[in-house]
Amino acid sequence: MSRRTGKPSYLVTPPARQNRSRTWIVAVAAAAVLVAAPVGGLVGHAVGRPDQTEETVAQLRQADAERDAQQIVELTEMAQRTGEELAPIIRAVREDAEAGRTPERAQVDTWQQTMRRLAAQFADPPSGMTATNVARGGLRSAVDQAAVAVDSVVLALAGPSAGRAEAMKLAARQATLAVTTWSVAATQLDQINIDAGQGHKHVHLDVGEVDGALGPDGSAEGTGG
Repeated sequence: MSRRTGKPSYLVTPPARQNRSRTWIVAVAAAAVLVAAPVGGLVGHAVGRPDQTEETVAQLRQADAERDAQQIVELTEMAQRTGEELAPIIRAVREDAEAGRTPERAQVDTWQQTMRRLAAQFADPPSGMTATNVARGGLRSAVDQAAVAVDSVVLALAGPSAGRAEAMKLAARQATLAVTTWSVAATQLDQINIDAGQGHKHVHLDVGEVDGALGPDGSAEGTGG
């Protein structure tokens, strides 16, 4: 029996063991605080300062809008330059097919070189907003279709003269599809220019009336933004 407590000695915890127990409990409690502190701090920061999160999101959106606006300007300028070179080729292919004639081989070689250069502009497009990507993709598809039309003219020249008229008609159909595709992309490009505050920008191809193709809306350039 313990003289001080009246309890059996085997029920009395030695002082050294009591000290070790307290030390262990304190250490565990301290570790728990250290582990929980970063999580609590992050949660508290997120809950206590939601204005910072909203401000960050707003800044990111503003940066995206500014970057996309610049892409729209650059894409519009490229479309204008491309259309000026593309339209004469498409007009010539369609007119030759309608007249039942074929162009000179030297002329067609020049067309092919031009089409390769125009297509190369779309080889590594930047990533933009969906509407801008759609416009860019449409313009690229139109250029690719026009390139196929020129290649068909090359095949017409290489084939027997008896079948050249039919081959030229096929090339003209491909050129017409290129105009139709371009017109849709040009309409999309016009709209995103308006949405970006830059007003109407018309880059439709000057090739005359084409069935199924969309034309410019008649609004003055730069208005409506």
